[in-house]
Amino acid sequence: MESLKSPPRQTKHLRLGLAMWSHNHWQDSVYGSTTKQAERLARYATIFNTVEGNTSFYATPNAQTVMNWLSATPDDFRFTFKLPQTITHQKQLQHCQQELLQFFQVMSPLAEKTGLWKIQLPAHFGPENLPALAQFLNQVPQGLTYGVEVRHAAFFAKGEAERALNRLLMDKQVNRIIMDSRPLFALPPANEEIIDAHKKKPQVPVHAIATANTPVVRFIGQTDGTIEALAASNDRLQVKNNDSFFKNWLQQLPAWIKEGREPYLFIHTPDNQTAPELAIRLYQQLQRQIAAEVSLPMIKLLDPPLAAPTAQMQLTW
Repeated sequence: MESLKSPPRQTKHLRLGLAMWSHNHWQDSVYGSTTKQAERLARYATIFNTVEGNTSFYATPNAQTVMNWLSATPDDFRFTFKLPQTITHQKQLQHCQQELLQFFQVMSPLAEKTGLWKIQLPAHFGPENLPALAQFLNQVPQGLTYGVEVRHAAFFAKGEAERALNRLLMDKQVNRIIMDSRPLFALPPANEEIIDAHKKKPQVPVHAIATANTPVVRFIGQTDGTIEALAASNDRLQVKNNDSFFKNWLQQLPAWIKEGREPYLFIHTPDNQTAPELAIRLYQQLQRQIAAEVSLPMIKLLDPPLAAPTAQMQLTW
């Protein structure tokens, strides 16, 4: 398959984003009260410089939608799009040349704004399927940056299967996507949002390895305050909070940056309502951690709207 043009390498040091760019709960913190739904991506891109484009996993967007996304974002913004599930899950990377061609033809206008094309593989895609992955990585458009997310237990067992996967990814200069769901699964099934997230997210060990120059970390955090709220009703509850689980990333992410890599950090919460606030808070910890070596740019959410004046405040004297 012919090559597409990869985006130019920029010294962003670290890219920070969320699982999506559109969420009704973010109206005041990310978009502003008067922002319409069609304008949300443009507003999101003024704060965060990357995003997980998960919609492409379920359906390839039409050409007009692609052009809308292109025009809504600045030149230095970077999408990360999942390859369609018809390719990764239904056909398991085999006999899918036509689907691959069609997908990249539609998405080609966004090639220079896409920092990573994600190949998310199902849990039953195991060591015996590695030859299919190797062949597939030879068939995808060259000149682009790819990431592979695996979920089969053998790829986390530190045995020959995992070593073979890592060798393949290093040889092809493909990034291994890292899922850190420890904060999520540390929580008891205390509400519907946590129960739903437990069902949807994989519980796999965290192996912080960089197989190429764009390490990707998906940090599935807790809603800040959850632990404190649960502990108030159960004094025997002992669960680590987001900061405890993020502590190791305060060492690993700066280490990758010092090596000249450009990590992508995506922050989730069970319902993603407060993901923007958690993302900014953890990012500020990284800023302080690496301040002596690298100056990461300031990122902030919108100021909260002013409270409506009370009857007493409206009195004049």
